[in-house]
Amino acid sequence: MNKKIVCTLMVGTLLAGMLTGCGGSSEGGSSAKGSKGTELELFSTKAENKDILQKLVDKFNETHEDVTIKITAPADAGTVLKTRMAKNDMPDIVAMGGDNNYTEVESAGMLVDLSGEDYISTVQESYLQMVYDVNKDKEEKAYGVPYATNASGVIYNVDKFEEYGIEIPKTWDEFIAVIEKLQDAGEQPLLMTYKDAWTSLCPWNSMAPDLAPTTFNDDRKAGKTTFVGTHEEIVEKYLKLLDYAQDDFMGLTYDDGNKAFANGEAAMIVNGNWAINQYLNSNSDLKVNMFAFPASNDEAQNYVTSGVDVLLGVCKDSANEEMAKEFVSFMLEPENAKTYIEDQFAFSAVKGVEQENETVAGLKEDIANGKVANFPDHYYPSGFDLSALISEMCLNYTNGMDNEENMNQFLAQCDEKYDIANVD
Repeated sequence: MNKKIVCTLMVGTLLAGMLTGCGGSSEGGSSAKGSKGTELELFSTKAENKDILQKLVDKFNETHEDVTIKITAPADAGTVLKTRMAKNDMPDIVAMGGDNNYTEVESAGMLVDLSGEDYISTVQESYLQMVYDVNKDKEEKAYGVPYATNASGVIYNVDKFEEYGIEIPKTWDEFIAVIEKLQDAGEQPLLMTYKDAWTSLCPWNSMAPDLAPTTFNDDRKAGKTTFVGTHEEIVEKYLKLLDYAQDDFMGLTYDDGNKAFANGEAAMIVNGNWAINQYLNSNSDLKVNMFAFPASNDEAQNYVTSGVDVLLGVCKDSANEEMAKEFVSFMLEPENAKTYIEDQFAFSAVKGVEQENETVAGLKEDIANGKVANFPDHYYPSGFDLSALISEMCLNYTNGMDNEENMNQFLAQCDEKYDIANVD
């Protein structure tokens, strides 16, 4: 090759490398200067919402001539974020669930306190409290701002309920009466998809907030109480539900179960609003709705299990903290919050922004009134795999183990595995 060409290529490569270095992250922060000025990174741990986040980010970018926000949404995002946290390479903004992964980031001192921002007053107090509850030492500061929420409960086939003249049950006894009425009519009352172990958590997450002691999660973490002696009623009722499941409940997958439910093969399924679109994709004519799981015979104690699916936080390492705060404020504007929940079929933590879809109308009033309780597994240590323990209990049930023996073994294992995982 001609030496002049080689030299030209070498100089070009060197200059490109120098320019790349100038455009990298600044010391102590993840913001950079791009072709449009200041560049901020929004790190999302939820791959499913990347498209709608991009739509909202584009809207923000269009109104900020010198700012570009770029989204990062890697696979296994929780692990990636923890690795970056260890390297002090945090993004400018995070969008993540209000669970134990958030607690790890918050307790490491990585997030800015947003409690003094004007928009905090627009967030429902019940969801702010959920964030406070998972803060280190339950500090009442908004290091994360609740944005989108979800709900778990009983999803039911509206046509079947109308056909048999069934009213929505408000108590446990009424719920069992509905189940038995459906069974007597030749219907499969409950569908379970426990080949995918995570789905076995849905009834637990729906019952435990109604029946467990109010201070259980704090007391259990402090070693002041145990599952044994406090969760027997929950397990007894859980095992009772298995009496009404279809025969292959341990071998049916989530996807296959969703198709079966969509095709009318059962009257009810215990799951969350996130599953409804899958039913409708299989059968657009299906009419479904939801109600709060009535685990207690005291109607006042039966809450909608609803947690913070997405919260927004600003990282202390950001070199453009004020612009990151402005983006959070933008996201919480009612119009933008509404756009998000309509796309994601979620609920909003912003006051007055309601999910209008008729398939979840049965939860709307309770959520708007703050009659909600967080998913209990949001408070469990990250290494505590409750779904595996529930799956083992369900398998013991199918193998004919005595219910009391099964319950005692399960609760003892819960305490053993919790203690192993409960290490600060």
